[in-house]
Amino acid sequence: MMNNVLLVAKREIRQILAMKSFWLTLLILPVALALGPIFTSTLDDDEPSRVVMVDRSGGDVAAAIKARFMADDDRATLRRLSRYVQRYDLEEADPQAVWTQHDRWYTDADIATFRASGGVDSALEKIAAVKPDGVPEFEDDNPRYTFMPATSQLQGLQGEEFGQAAQALFDSDADDAPEMVVLIGENYPENPEIGLFSANQPNPVFVSGLQETLTGDLRTRLLASRGITGAEAAAIQSAVPAIAVSTPPPGGGAREALLVRSIVPLALAYILMMSLMLTGSWMLQGSVEERSNKLLESLLACIRPEELMYGKLLGGLAVGLLMILVWGGCAGIAAYATQGVISDLIRPALEPVSSPGIILAILYFFIAGYILISAMFVAIGAMVDSMSEAQGYLMPVILGLLLPITFLIQAILAGKDSMLIDLLTWIPLWTPFAVLARLGLGIETWVMIAAGALLAVAILVEMIFIGRLFRASLLTTGQKPTLKRVLERFRAQPQ
Repeated sequence: MMNNVLLVAKREIRQILAMKSFWLTLLILPVALALGPIFTSTLDDDEPSRVVMVDRSGGDVAAAIKARFMADDDRATLRRLSRYVQRYDLEEADPQAVWTQHDRWYTDADIATFRASGGVDSALEKIAAVKPDGVPEFEDDNPRYTFMPATSQLQGLQGEEFGQAAQALFDSDADDAPEMVVLIGENYPENPEIGLFSANQPNPVFVSGLQETLTGDLRTRLLASRGITGAEAAAIQSAVPAIAVSTPPPGGGAREALLVRSIVPLALAYILMMSLMLTGSWMLQGSVEERSNKLLESLLACIRPEELMYGKLLGGLAVGLLMILVWGGCAGIAAYATQGVISDLIRPALEPVSSPGIILAILYFFIAGYILISAMFVAIGAMVDSMSEAQGYLMPVILGLLLPITFLIQAILAGKDSMLIDLLTWIPLWTPFAVLARLGLGIETWVMIAAGALLAVAILVEMIFIGRLFRASLLTTGQKPTLKRVLERFRAQPQ
């Protein structure tokens, strides 16, 4: 019997491997992993927005606006540099530097100190002296805005003429065409109305920063008009509290750690689902072709129906595992070849699935899930005479599988150990997906063992009834598989 099963399995494997759709599906992930970084770098628009400042009040206001956004850029650089130093334990580069002080909100004084010490270039020189091999380089972002001098087209224009000239600049094909124009009138601050002309919907961050800067300037001038000196007014306006920010290290937050730990378990559940859908459809297609080409009569003259069914299941399982191995290998190579944050996630992401017991459990639920669900595809293939008829039975099965799994993944990403997760763990049809997905959240050993035992019993019962249905349906061509006939075939005893 085993020789016949293996013979059918080899034939099933060769039949699936001969399909062009198999190779296209197998190679789509490696191609996506290879082309993904290329498209990401191509589509990533990190160029700063170009802003033209027209300050007819004397120039001090434009200078204040530029200083504000330069300070915001330096603050963001300090924050990224601090997280980089914290991630790779590089504080020894300069323990007194502001970029090694993590638990704080960087003030204007910190930014001034950072600039006076040489800025990011000086910091990177110190870091390079202590940085171990294998630590990726710090990648600094471009400034969000670049400020350009007023063009000759805008000089001396007022009202609608100024707006039309600004729009003409926006419509220009020049590489340095501005995206925003800010007009500060010559009667400022008596007339505090500021003109903002934009080629597109202006960024709310820019508008709020502009408004805060102008508000501070107006209040400083108002205080000065009440007898307070300019220096005192500026000191009053710049007075801010020192905020101590206590945050976990990169990857150490509860929410972040949960997501990192769930990456591989959720990927395992998703890959199991995808490979099952694909191999199941290929097995179904092969079964329908055998019925339409009258090959089943020749096969059944040589082997028993049970041997044919087990061989198909074994062949589909082998193809599915081959796909998973190829996809997993490509993903692992891509992850280890990538430097930076992605590579840092590999170790904590693999932690939930690194022990020998968990690896054995993963293999068990993978194989059990394949057998449980592939048998349903094989049964459908034995009952129908065409692919169009098969689609009518296949769609409810796929929807019944996918919808609960979608809700399961969403619940786990939300970090909730909900009733849905517990319920799906104990329903054999979704047990493999639920157990694999729960590895990141943490699942009790007894739950895993009990759910695995229940799944084994369900597979045993399924093989009995699916075997009866398969045997009774093989040669019944031209008969629609109504509910009554299906129930009769379930009760049919092997002869």
